[in-house]
Amino acid sequence: MNQNWLQHALRDTPFKLQRQAIALAGLGLFVAIIIGALYLAQSTANATLGRQLEELIAKRDQLEQTNEQLRSSIAQLRSVPRLLDRAKQLGFVDSGQQNIEYLVVNGYNPNRVQATPQPEAARPDVPEYDESFVGWVQQQWDAFTSQLSSFSNGGDP
Repeated sequence: MNQNWLQHALRDTPFKLQRQAIALAGLGLFVAIIIGALYLAQSTANATLGRQLEELIAKRDQLEQTNEQLRSSIAQLRSVPRLLDRAKQLGFVDSGQQNIEYLVVNGYNPNRVQATPQPEAARPDVPEYDESFVGWVQQQWDAFTSQLSSFSNGGDP
């Protein structure tokens, strides 16, 4: 009986090997398809981002060119001949000696040099800060020990 079992096992072995090989090949193909799909998805995402980046760069360049054109237009509009023409269109005229009026301010001497204001001197009533860390710790320790002694004496300070 032992011999029948061995013959039976050896007789089914070629089919089992073929099934295992087919299963491994199918599994390998499935893994390859998944890896390919992931690679394709990543490549698509990179290509999409690259295209969006190119569009944004083109838009930035166009905006920079528009800004430069606007700066040029502003410079032309601010030119002195343009401003003089616009002032004449609005009814302004050049002032001459006959159109200038001077305002006299009593007590004002333009030749006198104004003294620059001096900063206020340090107030003498404010004490100078000279506390050190060790002094502060000593104050805290003294306050703590006075509280402890007051507590141990039954609350009498």
